[in-house]
Amino acid sequence: MASASIPLHIAGSGQPLRLTRITAGRKLTRRLTELGLTPGVHIEILHDHGGPLVLAVRDSRLALGRSIASKILVEVA
Repeated sequence: MASASIPLHIAGSGQPLRLTRITAGRKLTRRLTELGLTPGVHIEILHDHGGPLVLAVRDSRLALGRSIASKILVEVA
């Protein structure tokens, strides 16, 4: 049984996540895709202490603000 998708900013640090969907406008979705955030990609939240989230995506590190992170839906991998 697949787990329910939740917004990225709610997911906990240190657990393996899989991106299920981006619920943003066309421009932001395109930019996030260019950064490697595509459906099915594995993500890990490295830093979540009140400011921007620092993520491990593929072989990169990304910092995303919480408003953008709320548009990215993930599930526990």
